[in-house]
Amino acid sequence: MNHEVYIERCLQIAKNGIGVTSPNPSVGAVIVHQNKIIAEGFTSNYGGNHAEVNAINAVKDKSLLKEATIYVTLEPCSHYGKTPPCADLIIKHKLKKVVIGTLDTNSLVAGKGVKRLEKAGIDVKVGVLEEKCKKHHKRFFTSQNKKRPYVILKWATSQDGFIAPLKKEVQKPIWISNQYSQQLVHKLRSKEHAILVGTNTAIADNPKLNVRSWSGNNPIRVVLDKSLRIENNLNIYDDSVKTIFITEKEVHNCGDESNIIFEKIDFKQKIAEQVLAVLQKHNIQSVIIEGGTQTLQTFIDENLWDEAFVFTGDVCLNDGIKAPVFGGQIIHQQEIKNDTLKIYKND
Repeated sequence: MNHEVYIERCLQIAKNGIGVTSPNPSVGAVIVHQNKIIAEGFTSNYGGNHAEVNAINAVKDKSLLKEATIYVTLEPCSHYGKTPPCADLIIKHKLKKVVIGTLDTNSLVAGKGVKRLEKAGIDVKVGVLEEKCKKHHKRFFTSQNKKRPYVILKWATSQDGFIAPLKKEVQKPIWISNQYSQQLVHKLRSKEHAILVGTNTAIADNPKLNVRSWSGNNPIRVVLDKSLRIENNLNIYDDSVKTIFITEKEVHNCGDESNIIFEKIDFKQKIAEQVLAVLQKHNIQSVIIEGGTQTLQTFIDENLWDEAFVFTGDVCLNDGIKAPVFGGQIIHQQEIKNDTLKIYKND
């Protein structure tokens, strides 16, 4: 049996859960009986079924499970959370074999799922397309292992290296990239848990920071506003989605019924490190840093970033706010009409 083919299929369907399962990982599961896929499943929205449960529930004739193999991108859980352990459900239905892409590094699992399955007499194979599975679960593993969200930097730069003019006549964005790049950014937002901007961007552009040009969940909004200069009539205060203001001020939060939350940090200390600690506290697995330059450079200088999406338009501004300065390895490049997108990985 070609295990890689079925784990590859698990990875394909697991993508359906990206952006809606956090803080759980988006796992893909496939059940195979006599070399034929009889059921598939991926992780439901947070609080719902895990991938293994959805796949097993999709099998109409449960008697087939005793002679079936279940493939999963990540080790089945062995602990109680929002739902019962997936390992127990696999044991209950007496599946013959479990093939796992990569082990879970969560201390609550971390090999315990495999041991529980093997103790029940189930044949377990680990490490099929392991690197691909680790890459797919990069947000989850970063949160588990580094105790911070996965950090994506994103900005658009002109041909002459500026991300915005020095002055604007109106309180809205000056577009450097084209509409297709902008739509791709909204797709990116729909996959990530949160989006962060600084005070100047919030005031100058009055952004909504949503996914209006794509289908998907709006990310949690995070705003660096040291002195609380942002006026509450701007879009960022519209209460449409959970919004975290990070400030140096002492502010009393209104309680669980409010979407507006204030968190205090010390702006004289390492800002990016403290911001990510706040996001980790809120169980945020990934965040897009959308600027401006000062905010982006803060994360670059503290070396707290994982990927960078840099769009270059075909416009020249001649003067303005310089793009961030950073280093990294280009892992992808593509043309989007008259724009160029380069994706960098932090070495």
